[in-house]
Amino acid sequence: MVTHPSILLIEDSPGECELFRLALAQTELDAALYTEHDADAALHFLQDRVSCNPNISFQYASGEAAGVGSTARNIPPAQPAARQDALFPKREPSEAARSARKETMPVAPPSLILLDLKLGRRNGCEFLIRLRADARLAAIPVVVFTTSDDQTDLASCYANGANGYVVKPGTYDELVHCTGDICRYWLRWNRSLLTAETRC
Repeated sequence: MVTHPSILLIEDSPGECELFRLALAQTELDAALYTEHDADAALHFLQDRVSCNPNISFQYASGEAAGVGSTARNIPPAQPAARQDALFPKREPSEAARSARKETMPVAPPSLILLDLKLGRRNGCEFLIRLRADARLAAIPVVVFTTSDDQTDLASCYANGANGYVVKPGTYDELVHCTGDICRYWLRWNRSLLTAETRC
């Protein structure tokens, strides 16, 4: 059972990740934030979480453990003067860094996934299809968080298992308000198999 709320943000823009981290901090919600920059890495991270704890109570059915090391990143404190490419280097972490990271990460999957629709090699709908096909992960709420207001994208996301669809706001103040609304609903008020005993 999840004992502390956490969010996995799947977003391929380092700048967008940092903006969301800053907005989340403004909400004063007590939730850990992890990011992945592509769908494959996000699935590996999630599969690694359920592999670490095969008796997680929200499982729908047993499944094969992936055994894949996590590459999720805990977003660092804001450093406005630093360049974004310094904050988010485009290289793979060393094995030692991966080991250290694993020791500080939550054992259970995140309480909420925020998914950018327009990712690099795979789009968000492909991620949704693969996530919902894995009975160990299918209960995790997914909110698509995107710039697309296209009705075709909206319909496709819901058809493939999205729990919500939010168009990214245009200003930082609106982003703070939107982030607070999303996270308070999904992490505090919504009752699910993942968060039944979790409060922010």
